[in-house]
Amino acid sequence: MKQLLNLLAAIALLVWGTHLVRTGILRVFGANLRNVLAHSVSNRWTAAISGLGVTALVQSSTATALIVSSFVGQGLVTLPMALAVMLGADMGTSLMAVVFSFDLSWLSPLFIFVGVVLFVSRQSNPLGRFGRILIGLGLMLLALRLIAESTELMTHSPVVKALLGSITSELLLEITVGAFLSLVAYSSLAIVLLTATMAVSGLMPLEPALGLVLGANLGSGLLAVLTTAKSAVEVRQVPLGNFVFKAIGVLLAAPLIGLWLRHVRPYVHDTATVVVLFHLSFNILVAIVFIGLTQPVARWVSRWLPKPDKSRVAGRPHHLDPSALATPSLAISCAAREALHQADIVETMMVGMLAVIKTNDLKLAEDLRKLDDSVDELYSAIKYYLTKISREALGEEESRRWTDIISFTINMEQIGDIVERVLIDIEDKKIKKSRSFSEAGMAEICELHARLIDNLRLGMSVFLNGSVRDAQKLLEEKARFRDLERAYASTHLTRLSGNTVQSIETSSLHIDLISDLKRINSHICSIAYPILDSAGALAPNRLRQAQLAEAPPTIL
Repeated sequence: MKQLLNLLAAIALLVWGTHLVRTGILRVFGANLRNVLAHSVSNRWTAAISGLGVTALVQSSTATALIVSSFVGQGLVTLPMALAVMLGADMGTSLMAVVFSFDLSWLSPLFIFVGVVLFVSRQSNPLGRFGRILIGLGLMLLALRLIAESTELMTHSPVVKALLGSITSELLLEITVGAFLSLVAYSSLAIVLLTATMAVSGLMPLEPALGLVLGANLGSGLLAVLTTAKSAVEVRQVPLGNFVFKAIGVLLAAPLIGLWLRHVRPYVHDTATVVVLFHLSFNILVAIVFIGLTQPVARWVSRWLPKPDKSRVAGRPHHLDPSALATPSLAISCAAREALHQADIVETMMVGMLAVIKTNDLKLAEDLRKLDDSVDELYSAIKYYLTKISREALGEEESRRWTDIISFTINMEQIGDIVERVLIDIEDKKIKKSRSFSEAGMAEICELHARLIDNLRLGMSVFLNGSVRDAQKLLEEKARFRDLERAYASTHLTRLSGNTVQSIETSSLHIDLISDLKRINSHICSIAYPILDSAGALAPNRLRQAQLAEAPPTIL
């Protein structure tokens, strides 16, 4: 019983070490890995190579699947290219299994010691996160040694031999067990290494061990499918396509295990090497066979999981991928995309607002007011999603981006509220009372509205790209808009003194409207402040200057 507990503890340590390495590398190099994948999909072969390299570092094809799936959701990568990346990712994780099959236990104490020193002393910077990676590698190597020791002692137990004999008597059962263990451990790499160690110790015959390896491959594909089950359709298509490759590959390879052993075993005497080489050979052959079939498989998957009509889900969150939360840089990107989706709805409300003013369309006004509920819903969803991202896992730049997204969504939510109140005023004070603005007054409103739309689009660009130059331009627009609002308020008073009937009837509404447009513009221009502040482009006395500019003149 004690030896069984020791084995289970060693397996848990192996899984935990793999998790530390995966999350550590994603936290340190996450943005760079995403850039590598995004810029390496010019053709299927380079896409596969980039997937191999990234997964060899991350040690998880599931993590790579989540990253590349997000690219498909953003429209940055086509589905066939994403499937090619996944073929390379599977080769990458099997290549790491070969590396870990060698006796590297002497590195374990060195990695753990150096990793702990770096992590404790520099926990909040990239060097401390690199220490976390070293700790994970050291724990993996230590766990493999402990597994070898535990399984060697367990080989003498008759009960264990009888149990394993019943499990490994049927190929289909071996594949099922391997897939189940891979799902439970959240890592096919850990299960392949465990299987290799058990085969070396004699706890498991070689041929059933290869059946478990096939099951581990199938389980890793199923794991990615389950992990993205609640994600957008575009995100779910990539793991499903990769699972199709694995399932067909397992069906083709299962009857050939004996043939493979007969040809390879005479040349490879180390049992562990046989197991990991089988794992590597399987994934290389799957990649070679299916690299030319990514297009038809992509068409199959697109038919099985058709993309929904985006017009029907305009107000619902469809970029907040729960599976991306394990990769903070990826989750931040998802939240930013959803914030832009929220801004698109706000823009729709603002454009429609002018149409309501011109046409007195009550039905359109009602539809636009309902969109404010969508804006509020998106604000709540984005805020809740961001709170689930571990702030400790974010670097300095990502933490700043986290704050920028929160600020941006707050401004969009407040703009939506203002537009809703404007529409209510238009309905009550203009449409229902059959009033209209004077020709000059309407021209002023149109001019302010056009500037407002341009500033909103510029603000969205500033939020997306972080351009300091555009942020400065946006802040300059705030002063111009304020001056224009004052000038138009003055010309409206001039029209009142001329006893223009239309101006008199809509005076209160006109003044309130241009004031509300100014408030909307202030919220838009607020997008520039975090960008300029982080770049050090805000003057220390900016607030005081703004107060002086807006204060009324003192009468002596």
